[in-house]
Amino acid sequence: MTDKKTLMEFPCNFQIKIIGDNKHLFIEEIVSIARKHFPGIEDDKISTKQSQRGNYLAISITVLALDQDSLDALYEELTSHPDTKMVL
Repeated sequence: MTDKKTLMEFPCNFQIKIIGDNKHLFIEEIVSIARKHFPGIEDDKISTKQSQRGNYLAISITVLALDQDSLDALYEELTSHPDTKMVL
């Protein structure tokens, strides 16, 4: 493996935004995925916002990232969710 270079210093608070279809269990499923990777996420670190027409939902979650690999693993699982359109 090659060493990955990053401009971030760890540990750090990192906000990840997930945009997806506004479906019944989307929030619960995304939060469950995030808490699997970062069990200490508190409810006040999670916010949601619906699109103007209500078709999409943006979920922002702030995690305490210890390293780049943990963020990469979270990103990979979030992007594989069938209702996820984008992860920023």
